[in-house]
Amino acid sequence: MKKIILLSALVVFGLALFSGCVSMQTWPDNERSAENKMVIIQEKIGDGLKTSALTPDQSQAFLTTLKDIRTDYIALKDRRVYRDEWDSILGRLDTLRDEINKVLGRTARIEEPRNGDRIVTLQGRIDNGRISGRLPLTEGREFQYRLDTIRRDYLRMTEGGRYSTHEERGDISHRLNALETDLNRF
Repeated sequence: MKKIILLSALVVFGLALFSGCVSMQTWPDNERSAENKMVIIQEKIGDGLKTSALTPDQSQAFLTTLKDIRTDYIALKDRRVYRDEWDSILGRLDTLRDEINKVLGRTARIEEPRNGDRIVTLQGRIDNGRISGRLPLTEGREFQYRLDTIRRDYLRMTEGGRYSTHEERGDISHRLNALETDLNRF
């Protein structure tokens, strides 16, 4: 009888341990999603300030909030964490985006797509190509690596509320053009 109870306890403990391990992951898709959202939010703040749709005080407040979220993001990045921790970061980014959109109102979009929007679009194309099998595994990894590098460089350029120069934006745009051209071959 004691063996059955001990065996049952071990099975329950093993299942609890296993379920805990399963629910902790690095969640790379959430990392990319957070990075994409931070890029877009950074651009919205910059564009709002340039067009005077945001006051310097408003943009500074939004940048401070974004910096706090980015600090929490860096703490989670490349670690094994529970999904709800990523959901919290993504939710805070969505809330910040919504607050910025409220302040900006319905302003006309710039006709040329912004680099942040292009990064998100190319990420979707890479993901779709990999899922559908149209993009071979090796090329898919290479394209993802190139896009991740561009995204990281862009985030570094705009870190801490710094606005990128025309040359820096041009470099990112050129690299995105080259990636898009190569991706169009598939």
